[in-house]
Amino acid sequence: MRILITGGAGFIGSAVTRRLIEHTDEEVCVLDKLTYAGNLDSLAPVAANPRYRFVRADICDRKAVDRVFSEFEPDAVMHLAAESHVDRSIDGPAAFIETNVVGTFTMLEAALAHWRKLEPAKAKDFRFHHISTDEVFGALGAEGLFREDTPYAPNSPYSASKAGSDHLVRAWRETYGLPTITTNCSNNYGPYHFPEKLIPLTILNALEGKPLPVYGRGENVRDWLFVDDHAAALILVVRQGKIGETYNVGGRSEQRNIDVVTSICDILDEIAPRAAGPHRELISFVTDRPGHDLRYAIDCSKIEGELGWRAQETFESGLRKTVKWYIDNPDWWGAIRSGKYRGERLGQIA
Repeated sequence: MRILITGGAGFIGSAVTRRLIEHTDEEVCVLDKLTYAGNLDSLAPVAANPRYRFVRADICDRKAVDRVFSEFEPDAVMHLAAESHVDRSIDGPAAFIETNVVGTFTMLEAALAHWRKLEPAKAKDFRFHHISTDEVFGALGAEGLFREDTPYAPNSPYSASKAGSDHLVRAWRETYGLPTITTNCSNNYGPYHFPEKLIPLTILNALEGKPLPVYGRGENVRDWLFVDDHAAALILVVRQGKIGETYNVGGRSEQRNIDVVTSICDILDEIAPRAAGPHRELISFVTDRPGHDLRYAIDCSKIEGELGWRAQETFESGLRKTVKWYIDNPDWWGAIRSGKYRGERLGQIA
């Protein structure tokens, strides 16, 4: 297959790209605007491979997107390009509407035009795989799981923009017949994660002896999914998923935020001890962010039962790999910490 990956220089997109190039025979074209969270260093392991190519472009730029479709002639699109940080969406929602809603619309229009020109056999096999989030479903109470048929109830500008993109994808399938598939995932973590998110921010602040901010009392619960497991699921879906279906991808690893942070501290105490004392001493409880959903958890039994996917990493094994990767790769995150993002607090509306 020839697979066009939007947002392929981002956290999840780069994991998918690396896995496709390293473990399959597929050809990959990455289309990425290279905003603050896009990083070509994350693609360095595969950059020299002849089956990989990169195009710097904005998914909202229809002419640029059309040019990529025309030159690369993809058999499938994996649409991962998105603004994805809740706190940033609170501070500046406009960029989220532009990229996540208008950008998805632009990609759908370009994909539709491309698909309509394909010969019947290729048109039959073409698919547009839209990658979304469990945050579109809102918040759960102490019990229950998000299923594929859970009603949408987004609570942040980020999740609302992703919900809008999901609805556009469905509409282009129902109205125009574009062969689409959607996946909604739980919180990803792992190597190459931009250090504004909870796990990498905690690791790097701890290594630098800085405070470890925890919202509220750290009672918010998330289902954590190791990024390489997610990448494997996405590749399986684009190859074998049924057109028109939605698949939830989760790690079956619910954790309170405070437990995530203390687990990181304990791993660091073991492999990178701090002379000043245990890393838990750095934990600092801060004012919660507005509209902070209490709990997310995904029922991933559909993708497990229908496509045979299973997460390979437990939270404990994946977290240990992640901590070790950040310790071993200061060149990757050092450039980010020195310039683009310094670990400052976002999303306060102050």
